[in-house]
Amino acid sequence: MSEQPDRLCLPEELTAALGYDAVGIPARHGERITKCLPRVGCVFADDLRWWWIVPAGSDIGVTWPPTTSYAVDARVGPGAAADAHHRDPSWSGPRPGRPRLIHRPDGDSPYTPPIPLYFLACRLAGSTPHWSLGVGA
Repeated sequence: MSEQPDRLCLPEELTAALGYDAVGIPARHGERITKCLPRVGCVFADDLRWWWIVPAGSDIGVTWPPTTSYAVDARVGPGAAADAHHRDPSWSGPRPGRPRLIHRPDGDSPYTPPIPLYFLACRLAGSTPHWSLGVGA
């Protein structure tokens, strides 16, 4: 039985009325992405990834690049299926640390705008952005 992933906990004073997910991008790109975004919400980091908080459902109709991990309900850590292929097996080295909050926004919204984050993630991964308008559009 796999261990239940932990949910990233937002600071109490922030309102996440839209629910929230998290987008994990390799840590080596973290500072670069932060400098390019028009607004940065809550950002968590562990040994391998920086995790940006985005509104729930920011994966609907888009194909995030393979270098990213999309965590529904912001559940990351041991047992997180979306990130499992990026972990070192326990016999080959230490497991990454638990994500910690490294940036909090100036306002009361925890969200990073997902569309600019998506385009930056695609650019850094060398992949073409791909989305669908969905049924009824």
